[in-house]
Amino acid sequence: MEGRTEEEEEEKMDPKSTVADQPRAGIEHRSFARIGFLGNPSDVYFGRTISFTIGNFWASVKLEPSQHLLIKPHPFHDLVRFTSLDHLVDRLQNEGYYGGVRLLMAICKIFRNYCKDNAIQLHQGNFSLSYDTNIPRQTGLSGSSAIVSAALNCLLDFYNVRHLIKVQVRPNLVLNAEKELGIVAGLQDRVAQVYGGLVHMDFSKEHMDKLGHGIYSPMDISLLPPLHLIYAENPSDSGKVHSKVRQRWLDGDEFIISSMKEVGNVAEEGRTALLNKDHSKLVELMNRNFDIRRRMFGDECLGAMNIEMVEIARRVGAASKFTGSGGAVVVFCPEGPSQVKLLEEECRKSGFKIQPVKIAPSCLNESDIQS
Repeated sequence: MEGRTEEEEEEKMDPKSTVADQPRAGIEHRSFARIGFLGNPSDVYFGRTISFTIGNFWASVKLEPSQHLLIKPHPFHDLVRFTSLDHLVDRLQNEGYYGGVRLLMAICKIFRNYCKDNAIQLHQGNFSLSYDTNIPRQTGLSGSSAIVSAALNCLLDFYNVRHLIKVQVRPNLVLNAEKELGIVAGLQDRVAQVYGGLVHMDFSKEHMDKLGHGIYSPMDISLLPPLHLIYAENPSDSGKVHSKVRQRWLDGDEFIISSMKEVGNVAEEGRTALLNKDHSKLVELMNRNFDIRRRMFGDECLGAMNIEMVEIARRVGAASKFTGSGGAVVVFCPEGPSQVKLLEEECRKSGFKIQPVKIAPSCLNESDIQS
């Protein structure tokens, strides 16, 4: 519902909302990794996409009421104690400089500012935030946004404002928190993680200009065929892939503009193929999606390891494409278990990890749907 009832407006402005109103028990939320199935990366270019969350990997955030507001560093991901200088350098080369503390701080800032700008009253209670994650780093599975979206859910419940912040707006809050930190991204991943399950997204300029967000349509997860995930243990940074293409699009490059429209249309055709259970069409669309991306970005930008993951699947006759911007691929084996066995053997030889995709269902509750 776009509008709010009079009761909601009164509650939003209620000056009597105090520390006594805050939850006394801890709150914990989990947000799942996501796979960009079709249409990516057109979400940043007024396109259309289909994405879904997977139960294989997730991030969890725990909020506990406390005297002071405390953001707790993770014992591994925010490591600041080392056995030696070599250990420190080793760590930075493999894991980078940043853990999840900055993500939690950023969403706290964005959430508070949004509530202030929209006259949503927050009680004065404090809390501690901690997180954990098993999402492999830099695999294009949206590990950073999973932490942020889980934290946002904790804040919504702690301040009891879930019904006052529309579901469609929440992905923007997650994205804005990441933009605070210079993370290059679009709305697609955040929509998938806020909604959960399988979602079709229309980011047309008309909708974005008028509403400030796209049109998001949940789909039945049973429409998806059995899928597999291939990923590398030491992938490249997914955040660097968009750079030159984005600038060319802004500069009016006709090839990039037409290619982005084409890849957005893949999602539309994919929606029809899913509804019709047309698996042969899905094979064609998954492969076409990657081929268009490859033409736009070029092999040097995509990276040899990422391309090899796609090619391994194609060598056994399976369809494959990136889950995001690189680091992992989603694979469909239309010929079934025998083809999967061939794929597993090829991955073993090449040193890639492979596992069946577990689709995570929608995570929206009744209050979310009503909002």
